[in-house]
Amino acid sequence: MSASTIQTEGIEFADKLRRNMSPSQLYEDALRYEPGTAISSTGALIATSGKKTGRSPRDKRVVEEASTVDDVWWGPVNKKLSEESFSVNYERAVNYLNTRDRLYVFDGYAGWDPKYRIKVRVVCARAYHALFMNNMLIRPTQEELENFGEPDFTIFNAGQCAADPHVEGVGSGTSVAISFERKQMVILGTEYAGEMKKGVFTVMHYLMPKAGVLSLHSSCNEGPDGDVSLFFGLSGTGKTTLSADPQRLLIGDDEHVWTENGVFNIEGGCYAKTIDLSAEKEPEIFNAIRFGSVLENVIYDDASRVVDYADCSITENTRCAYPIEFIPNAKVPCVGGKPQNIVLLTCDAFGVLPPVAKLTPAQAMYHFISGYTAKIAGTEEGVTEPEATFSACFGQPFLVWHPVKYAQMLAQKMQENNVNVWLVNTGWNGGAYGVGKRISLKYSRAIIDAIHSGELQDAEYSTYGVFNLQIPTAVSNVPAKVLDPSQAWEGTAEEFNGTISKLAHLFQANFKEYADKATPEIIAAGPQL
Repeated sequence: MSASTIQTEGIEFADKLRRNMSPSQLYEDALRYEPGTAISSTGALIATSGKKTGRSPRDKRVVEEASTVDDVWWGPVNKKLSEESFSVNYERAVNYLNTRDRLYVFDGYAGWDPKYRIKVRVVCARAYHALFMNNMLIRPTQEELENFGEPDFTIFNAGQCAADPHVEGVGSGTSVAISFERKQMVILGTEYAGEMKKGVFTVMHYLMPKAGVLSLHSSCNEGPDGDVSLFFGLSGTGKTTLSADPQRLLIGDDEHVWTENGVFNIEGGCYAKTIDLSAEKEPEIFNAIRFGSVLENVIYDDASRVVDYADCSITENTRCAYPIEFIPNAKVPCVGGKPQNIVLLTCDAFGVLPPVAKLTPAQAMYHFISGYTAKIAGTEEGVTEPEATFSACFGQPFLVWHPVKYAQMLAQKMQENNVNVWLVNTGWNGGAYGVGKRISLKYSRAIIDAIHSGELQDAEYSTYGVFNLQIPTAVSNVPAKVLDPSQAWEGTAEEFNGTISKLAHLFQANFKEYADKATPEIIAAGPQL
């Protein structure tokens, strides 16, 4: 398909168009035209994202439109933008893009299942952005590209151009806005590439439930017998680490859809954190950083081009984007059968949640909607109190529908497929942060192995009070004392009871936001004081 036959409203395509260029060509343009780019010692393209080194969730907007207004969960996650304001942003973006000497277009797919995949077009002015999306979307074959036709959704990335903060509903120099009716996303005032990745996920998070299938913020792997497991968890809970299993195939590390036939990955690549990365701890990711990968905001030696992954002087959010086939045990095409196990991961810094518990369907919905983990608080002036974090469906920033809709769809899938759901705590044991110890990764891996082997399906269980969880009395290669936090606790019984009571109150306070749409059974599945 020639450049002149591609139609995208407002963009004046001419000789400057660069469509689905090879990584080699994008490297050449990035090195020639974009300050701060370099080639790492292992062959990855090093790029900088400017002032913004992470997503800007406060600047995300969804257009209020007649066709979608009743579907969207309006509030702090999905803030309204008028159609008029979106048009102003769109015109600003297109006018900027039309002034560039070069424009890059990448046409790719979101979703490995042909029945549900959507065609996505990315229009941008940076080779780094085009290579990033070449890695993160599913790359079409030459034949598919020639017959691509019109996209289902278009991203206009004019991130080098600031938004007008005086536009009603915008309010700052950064704007990331989605119009479901116009099937467009407009990015202004941020060059952080992750906005495009999560923008596509947000679109899929709207379209997939509308099509009757469930989109999920999870990693996914498959065992030698074809058994599929989903892993949910916020940052720092071990989602990537525990789903990276040499005995199992990786279907994907972040975004999936559960259909009537099984699961499929939304993406064509991975976007891994690289802070403190080492070949010893995470060899698969370390070795995926080679020619074709994009490294963001890392520090490197000027002479050797060796990256210092411990250096966070630009940001702690250093990352690498690479095609999924760079992972040796990736399953391509990235599709699998119906999940048999769901693992909800939490890192409880209060030290009172068990390392593993088997959940009832109602408890699974309660903990899925809650999306709990606890971060370690800052240590200024001796503060060591953990900080509870709740993110609905383990991915609140990307939800479009009300969290209960996703939870109800998940419950239906669980019931139809007789899925086991497990709550796995990779956080503290024996006491809260500062007193207890982090649960050994060796123990967490043993627990996951026991889930996959079927050992925990047939184990004996006891009831763990307040949260009313069923915890196993024994797990191979895990000390029995570790399994029951009340037994592992090194302080007094009063301290333990006070801590578990405090956490239970935090759960209850958070869930009030969802109680109006949750059933009495789900509400009752939470902690009881």
